Amino acid sequence: MCEHFESASLLSLRSANFNRRGFLRATAASSLALAVGAGVGDAAHAAESHIKSIHGSGFCNLNYFLANALQTAQEDGLIIDFVMTPTSAEMVTFLGTGQVDAGLMPYTSFMALHNAGAPVTIVAGGGIEGLVLIAQPGLDSPAKLKGKTLGTFQMDTLEVMPYDWFKKNNVSFKDITVRYMGNTPEAVEAFKAGALDIICTVEPYGTALLNDVKGSVKLSDGTDIYGRGYTDCVLAVRNDLIKQNPAGIKALIKGMMKAQLIAETKPDEALKVLVGPYYKTSMENAKIAMTKQPSVVDARGQTQFILDRVDSLMEMGYIKNKPGRDAIDWTLLEAVIAENKDLYGQLKYKAA
Repeated sequence: MCEHFESASLLSLRSANFNRRGFLRATAASSLALAVGAGVGDAAHAAESHIKSIHGSGFCNLNYFLANALQTAQEDGLIIDFVMTPTSAEMVTFLGTGQVDAGLMPYTSFMALHNAGAPVTIVAGGGIEGLVLIAQPGLDSPAKLKGKTLGTFQMDTLEVMPYDWFKKNNVSFKDITVRYMGNTPEAVEAFKAGALDIICTVEPYGTALLNDVKGSVKLSDGTDIYGRGYTDCVLAVRNDLIKQNPAGIKALIKGMMKAQLIAETKPDEALKVLVGPYYKTSMENAKIAMTKQPSVVDARGQTQFILDRVDSLMEMGYIKNKPGRDAIDWTLLEAVIAENKDLYGQLKYKAA
């Protein structure tokens, strides 16, 4: 998923190191910022605006993290301000109540928020694939999982994916014990300690667990039930921001595209900026994970997939009514694409 929130120690590290000046002191970040014209050392734009945003922790956030670290939207007059939330519930609440303007979040969380009446809309993509359902050694078939404990996050893609997988394999969700975790490190450590029989997590933590827990079983990476290229997270913004500052949203989307291009063409340099403060994993695991969960801004091809997952959310009791097609609006994304054809043309992952 997108989520998957970090421990207090990592949050402290973020607050200490994630401001623009701190990152640009590092050689890797400085060189990448110069590569995309981030304006290192330039005077601040007179008309700079700010967008406050929440985010998750998986590799579907990579473009978002890099855009924040290098402030790739500043050239277009926008500063991206991250607001940290320790739990997924608070992340959803912050966006729904207007405490932040935007959020990169699991599309399932967005749908539940939208269904509850929050004035929010999906305007761009986050990332594709990267969800991993892992079991303890020996639990290598659906039949062996009945009565076992699954660690996941409520109302998240990391809950919906195992729900869909179990359903396809004729195992009722009622036949397993679902344990909702507080954050990703907690869930990972619980699995390592044997307190969880099954875990659904996101990259880079899926790769790390399969490497660290000898004999662990990869039950699914989602492609067996969803096909290749399925989406995980989306960029959602409040509707009043669309009305009041469409230029800011366009700058944000363009900044994410710049970050995507860096990640695709200079992956090692991008990871040097992100591994440690943003991703609590080894560089080796991060390189593997990066290939398993690309971060993709243009998610237009995933429109129907997102809407179809609403059926699972209804079955699980999270929503009563299906959001309409108007929950997703690619208008500003398409405007950015039209105005930046050279940038868009260089991207590897995109809908068209």
